[in-house]
Amino acid sequence: MFVYEKRLQYPVRIANPNPKLAAIIISQYGGPDGELGASLRYLSQRYSMPFDELRGLLTDIGTEELGHLEMVGAIVHQLTRNLKEGQIRDSAFAPYFVDHTVGVFPAAAAGYPYTAASMQVKGDPIADLTEDLAADGAIM
Repeated sequence: MFVYEKRLQYPVRIANPNPKLAAIIISQYGGPDGELGASLRYLSQRYSMPFDELRGLLTDIGTEELGHLEMVGAIVHQLTRNLKEGQIRDSAFAPYFVDHTVGVFPAAAAGYPYTAASMQVKGDPIADLTEDLAADGAIM
C-alpha cells in the first residue's frame, strides 16, 4: 500500500544546533496537532468514508503527513545533534533531554507524550472532516 522513498520529501540541512528551537518544534512532531496525529487521524478516518474518491484522498493525505513527520523528525534531530552540555542545561530543551537525550520522541512542547486522545475519529464524514480542518488550522 505504501511506497517508501529513502529520501526526505524536502531536504533538511541544519548546521547549527538550537535546543531552544527544538523544544518548540518537537510539538510539530508529536504534539496534539502535530504530524503524527495528523497522519493517524487521516489514515483512521478513511475507513468510514463512504465515497471511494474521498477515501483515497484521505489515504493520500495521511501518507503525505507521514512524510511531514519524517521531515520534522529530521529537523529536531539536526537541531539537537552535537549539543554541548551548556546548551542543554541552559535551554528549554533540558527537561526533554533528561528523558530522551537527543532521541526524537513524539511529545508536545509542554513535555506531554503523544496520545491518541488528542485526535478524534467519529465515523461521520462531516464530523471527521471538521476535526481535520480544526487540527490543521491550529498548526503554527
